[in-house]
Amino acid sequence: MALILRNFSPQRFPSVPAFPSMERTSPSTKFPVASIASPPKSKESSKLVIKKPCLSPEKIEIFKSLDDYWSEKNLLIHLKPVEKCWQPQDFLPDPTSDGFREQINEMRESAKEIPDEYFVVLVGNMITEEALPTYQTMVNRPEGAQDETGASLTPWSIWTRSWTAEENRHGDLLNRYLYLTGRVDMRQVEKTIQYLITSGMDTGIGNDPYLLAIYTSFQERATAISHGSMGRLAKAKGDLKLAQICGTIAADEKRHETAYTKLVGKLFEVDPNGTVLAFAHMMWRKITMPGEFLYDGCNDNLFMDYSAIAQSVGVYTLGDYIDILEVMVEKWKVKDLIGLSAEGQEAQEFVCDHLPRRLRRLEERGERRAKKRQALPFSWIFNKAV
Repeated sequence: MALILRNFSPQRFPSVPAFPSMERTSPSTKFPVASIASPPKSKESSKLVIKKPCLSPEKIEIFKSLDDYWSEKNLLIHLKPVEKCWQPQDFLPDPTSDGFREQINEMRESAKEIPDEYFVVLVGNMITEEALPTYQTMVNRPEGAQDETGASLTPWSIWTRSWTAEENRHGDLLNRYLYLTGRVDMRQVEKTIQYLITSGMDTGIGNDPYLLAIYTSFQERATAISHGSMGRLAKAKGDLKLAQICGTIAADEKRHETAYTKLVGKLFEVDPNGTVLAFAHMMWRKITMPGEFLYDGCNDNLFMDYSAIAQSVGVYTLGDYIDILEVMVEKWKVKDLIGLSAEGQEAQEFVCDHLPRRLRRLEERGERRAKKRQALPFSWIFNKAV
């Protein structure tokens, strides 16, 4: 593991775990996209660089070895049969009912109590869910984790397609709710979705199945926290329907998190050294949020602006990011690992001690900055500033 110095302080504090500043220019695509710019150096001690682990044939074989009885018994049990799953229409006005218009009016009345900044976060969450095609591409890319035919019957292939199908309901439901409330500019929202899917995402996973499992474990928990927080805020404002919607989606995310964290736990069991190196690299690189490339056709800084709102209202914060890291360290018993290589021990120390302490210091600064946030206009809510 090569050890060099790198600064970890943010230029601008986002609410979601993407600390560096975002610069969007891409002449080749004719419209702005996002790329990560290195933060400026500070006088504080810099952190270690943890190189991306090598994807060895042994790691591929280990992952493939789990795509049989183990995956069937440990992943597929966290899926629900279609006939037992909720569907978006279960939460929405019934268009066949004589009281359809009254149901819509009732929904709109409840939504009137929701502040504009909550709608900004809700739209951002919905758009992230709607970029599902990008995520299915991501989970099918790593070696040993591909759906070879598109309809393969291996447990992993069944999992990825079924996971995608379950996740698909989330964006559908939030999209329809937002449409019916009349509180957002749906054309601007729809443009943002198209831009995001077109831009894709760069998680740093590449074709490494270990990195994929770690990323999805973290991301599912982060999404569950975000939706759960949004639901609690909606309930406090009296919109019980929105609270129910967000709570239901959060429960799905928690179930998916359980599956992915179980997979990483198994990788720690059979290959502790390779897995801790992968874990440390993903955390050193920072977990990239799916909405990193948000763009609405006019705001080149949309992701950071949306993140600032989410931070300020408490939907998803750096504190949540740190909590997830510490939960994962505890769940996977990373502190208890023994027999690691020198690189493995450095990686273990990084995720168990160095990084959490560093992030807690950043959290204090971030909270102070969040209180000084200026009002920002969003096209999603008709260019109102919040």
